Order: sequence, then C-alpha cells, then structure tokens
Amino acid sequence: MSQREGNLEAPTRHPLNWQSADFHDEAQCEAEMERVFDACHGCRRCVSLCQSFPTLFDLVDATADGEVHGVAKADYSKVVDQCYLCDLCYVTKCPYVPPHPWGLDFPHLMLRAKAIRFRKGEVSRADRFLASTDVHGQFAGVPVVVQVVNAVNRTPLVRGVMEQVLGVHRDAWMPELASQRFRSSAAASPATVSTNGERTPGKVAVFSTCFVNYNDPGIGHDLLKVLAHNRIPYELVEKERCCGMPKLELGDLASVEASKEANIPVLARYAREGYAILAAVPSCTLMFKQELPLMFPDDADVALVRDAVWDPFEYLVARHKDGLLRTDFTQALGRVSYQIPCHGRVQKIGRKTEELFRLIGRTVVVELNTVERCSGHAGTYGIKKPFHETAMKIGKPVFMAMAKLGAEGQPPDWISSDCPLGGHHIAQGMANNGLPATPLAHPLSLVARAYGLNP
Repeated sequence: MSQREGNLEAPTRHPLNWQSADFHDEAQCEAEMERVFDACHGCRRCVSLCQSFPTLFDLVDATADGEVHGVAKADYSKVVDQCYLCDLCYVTKCPYVPPHPWGLDFPHLMLRAKAIRFRKGEVSRADRFLASTDVHGQFAGVPVVVQVVNAVNRTPLVRGVMEQVLGVHRDAWMPELASQRFRSSAAASPATVSTNGERTPGKVAVFSTCFVNYNDPGIGHDLLKVLAHNRIPYELVEKERCCGMPKLELGDLASVEASKEANIPVLARYAREGYAILAAVPSCTLMFKQELPLMFPDDADVALVRDAVWDPFEYLVARHKDGLLRTDFTQALGRVSYQIPCHGRVQKIGRKTEELFRLIGRTVVVELNTVERCSGHAGTYGIKKPFHETAMKIGKPVFMAMAKLGAEGQPPDWISSDCPLGGHHIAQGMANNGLPATPLAHPLSLVARAYGLNP
C-alpha cells in the first residue's frame, strides 16, 4: 500500500539544499538517481507525463536483466534532458513523495543534475542565451528595430541560421518582440471606489513578467482593464527582473539567486503594504509561490512574497466569493476550448480560470471544453531542435481535444490557455494536424471581452 493510500498526511516538499557541497557532488547525485530510477521503474505510473519516463524505461528494458543497475551512468543524462520541471509527477502521480519513507522528489533530483551540469560548464552559450529573457527582450519597444528584427526572424534563411547557431527548431513558433513594452505603455490606475470589509486584498501590484512586457503587452493591458472595471486599484511593480524560471530550468541557480535578490526586496514592500501581487504567467507565480521558498526557506521576505502572490484568476474568484466581483458580463464568448497548463495545476489552487468562465456562463453564453493535460511546450524545451518534434508528440492529445466539436458539431470559437507560450504551441499543433483554424486568446483577454471591454 502506498503512503498516499495508507496515510492521511498531505504530500510535502523538502527545501532544496542547493548551497551544500553535497548537492553538487556528482557521485552522490548519480547514486540518488539510481535509487529513484529503481523506484520509478518498479512503478511506471508516470509513463504518460513526459519523455523522461519512457526514456528511462527504455534504458532499463534494454539491459541484460531489465534492472536499473544495468543502465550506464552516462545514460542518465538522457533522462535529465527530457525533464522540463513541470512538477506533475510529484503533484499528481507519485505515491512515494514525502512523507513516504522513500521520499522521492523526481523534479528536484533532475534539477540537481542540471545544476551539476551547469557548474561543470556543460551548458551551451546558446541555451544560456535562450534563457536570458531580459537580454533578448531589450530590443522590444525600440522603433524600427522591432519591425526589422521581427521581419528578419520570420524568413526561412534566418530561421535556418537560428537552428544552427541557437538550436531553435526552424519550424517552432517563436514570439515576436512588442512594438511597445507593457511597462512603458500601461495606463495608471483610475480613480477607485473604496470597499469596506474586504477579505481579499483590495489593491493589486502587477508583476509584468518578461513575456507580457516584451512580447505580448495585450495580456497585461487586459488584466488592467479587468481590475479597473472592478474598481480595484493597481500599480505596476516599481522595478522587476525575470522571475528566474528560465534559469532554474537550465540549472543556473546562481542566476536564480541574482533574480531573487533583485525582485524580492521590491515585492516584499508591496506585500507589507497589503497588496495582492499578480503575474499573468503561471510559471512566474509558481516561481514565487514554490521554487524560491524551497531554495531560500529561511528568508522571511521570500515567505512574505510567497503569501502575497496570486494567480490572477485565483484572485478574481476570491473576490467573487467575497461578493466584490462585478458580474455585469455583456458579450457572449461562444464555445471556448481551454487548456490548464502544468504550472497552473501544480499550484494547488484548483481550477480557478474554469470557475470564472463558468461564472461568466451564468450571464452570457459560454460553452466550455476544459483540457487538463500538458501541451508539450515547457519553456524553451518545445522550441529546441532536439525536442520540438517530441514536444509536438506530447501535445498531440491536447491539440485533438482542443478541437473537439460542440453538441451541434461546431468547432470552438476560441482556444485559450493561461500559459501564453503553451497557447501558441497548441495553436501551431492544431494547424500542423489539419484541425480547424481557431482564434487564440488568453483567458484574461476573454474575460475583458465578456465584460464588453474588448471588441
């Protein structure tokens, strides 16, 4: 009997002891991988989640006696390469996570292996560049330069060069740079009406995120429209850097620490002043809610920020439960195929975006098709040459489910995901599989539309 079946204690997560000498000891890490891989091989419940587990099981099945001890340690990296830290195995599948005495934490073990690889200098400059969102986002908002860069990056010749130099698959969707950054174009908070008896924080600090600031400001503007419509005062976080998630996925923990040192003092001030801190990208909220607290468990400011950070829909649904959310929806959305991204699922907040869509459906027409499965994009994993086709394979069940016809045989009017990168990956996957072309919109944009704030 598994611990989850025989013990009523909730799964817990131990701090990541990344600053100890043992953490970067390669022999100790390999020994722990052998122990964990042996448990995974005996269980195999996670085989459908990502390519790490099929890769591991194929390696084991190819040995003389079908056991983990026969797998060459050099081949462990093949398993590590396929892990993009979605955390689903820990949260949704594994019966042996703490407090089970086996204490398995597969994602953080893969992170440990990635960190050792990074410290050894085995991560390419191209991969480091792709994870440096504040670096390649610096051209966003620069007149003429943006248009030139976007136009050039669309040409087959340049995409071929990018594939050779940066390892970006020539067919993978790539975000364009915004002509105007969100942080420089966002409107100030309008005059607000004070509401007494608020249980959810009645004011919001918006952490822009790299993607919204540099690539898709419209998502941020729609969040601000929704806040303004609900008379919720807001302001943009005074200054910010990348949350650190791309660097975490690379194993560059020193850079994660540098981002933490830049962001946490600023965000902690908002937390102390009673703000709810919202970020429109699930990976960013997860970074502040989970990964940084596990890396810096004794930092009081990190804990303060953790407790102040909200997913936007978590916040809006809480406001509704407090009787403070406006429900004057006027615009029907029709049929919406909505995907719950992995980094949203593992925050343990429930299906808040779906809850709000169903709330909209009480007033205007919304037929909802919810898909709860990984899209396969996973940060930079889905765009890299070695993994793009695998990412498309992982996402295919999602692509097919998103195109599911309605009761009267109609295709969806919208496809949507809280993860903007995953949403574009889904749109590309649907097109590649000959499925009906369907407009893509972020859930916040659809809420703004339902309020009649967007055409």
